[in-house]
Amino acid sequence: MLGHDEHDHHACRRDGLARAEARCEAMGLRMTAQRRQVLDVLLSSHVPVSAYEIIDRIAQHGRRPSPISVYRALDFLLANRFAHRIESRNAFLACSQDHGTAAAEPMLVFLLCEACGAAAEAEPPRLAAMLDDVAERAGFRTKSAVLEMRGTCALCQEAGRTAPLAHHHDHGDHA
Repeated sequence: MLGHDEHDHHACRRDGLARAEARCEAMGLRMTAQRRQVLDVLLSSHVPVSAYEIIDRIAQHGRRPSPISVYRALDFLLANRFAHRIESRNAFLACSQDHGTAAAEPMLVFLLCEACGAAAEAEPPRLAAMLDDVAERAGFRTKSAVLEMRGTCALCQEAGRTAPLAHHHDHGDHA
């Protein structure tokens, strides 16, 4: 989670993989080796990564996967809510919450730190209700709602880091 010094990222990563594998088993889905590898890369950081960054990270530990195989794995992870796409960055992030198997897409808010590149997700029920009301009054049927908020996380504020990044990179201590 953004801004939490006491965050145990190894436990977060382990729990994320276990949660995904348990849900796959419960839903009769296959968590193939490729899908697990891609999810593991996403879980290795709270900084959204592009498909090509995923390919490069996997290649560091073995055979370089083809872009199509990584995109297929990402499609599976996105469709089953194990990952999210951060539209503004054309990047992907492991889902930090269990949105379950509900038919409706959850209303998500992504908090994007411009100083370190980290992202956190929230599912605010009151905001979702307000947006549903706005859509209903307009006669609009919402398929999905994602809000991206940019700013500076608590850790970066404490460290005095406020300048926007020229490029996003992973700070292993900032998970």
